[in-house]
Amino acid sequence: MKTTIRAVFFDLGKTLLYPINSWQSVLARSTKALTDSLVSHDIDINLKTFPYEFIDRLNNYYADREETMRETTTLKMLRDLLAEKGFRDIPPHILRSTLDAKYAITQSNWALEADTISTLEALKNIDYKLAIISNAADDPDVQTLVDTHNLRQYFSFIRSSAASGYRKPHPHMFEEALSFLNLSSEQCAMVGDTLNADIKGANKLGIYSIWINRHVNKDTKTLIDIRPKSVVQTLGELPNLLREIS
Repeated sequence: MKTTIRAVFFDLGKTLLYPINSWQSVLARSTKALTDSLVSHDIDINLKTFPYEFIDRLNNYYADREETMRETTTLKMLRDLLAEKGFRDIPPHILRSTLDAKYAITQSNWALEADTISTLEALKNIDYKLAIISNAADDPDVQTLVDTHNLRQYFSFIRSSAASGYRKPHPHMFEEALSFLNLSSEQCAMVGDTLNADIKGANKLGIYSIWINRHVNKDTKTLIDIRPKSVVQTLGELPNLLREIS
């Protein structure tokens, strides 16, 4: 019995967007921008040590969320770190400003895939409903990326794990999309680059999983203990694939 796919969920980073440069230097510059922003707001942190303390706390946060699947946001992590240093009750607009300074650097490292817009246009023309569900520690960052690359017009539903509270493969974000679109899991497909998040999460709910692997390390491609229903190397393959499986 064939499945009738009516909606397609997309991951964002390394699916619709790709990183221009390796992340090491970009992340270092983004942490410096955050630190400089704090100092500009008269928060008397140590310019030499704070970037390392922030990165260490961020790495601990990343490790913890992979275990719990909870996304408590970079904003909370930064607020807690500063409170431990005695800087309590920092106005929310200052914390937001410092994170915006950080994410302005990382956002500049994301570019739109050459086949993103043409694929989204094709899918919309075939009347597929489209959604973005993205693992990300900061929702304003995701929303800015969506708007910077003129993607919002194509999507009925956009959710980050920062807004949801849970990360893929936890079912919560998938279920939010299904509920919003008023569709069953069998009527939806998930397109993403991460086996453990996108593919595992979709498979657990019976969503048709499509692994896009053009930015995946070639060695990872042989580690298929989590099996997608289909594999593509480009977004441009999706319209024909969806016609075949439907």
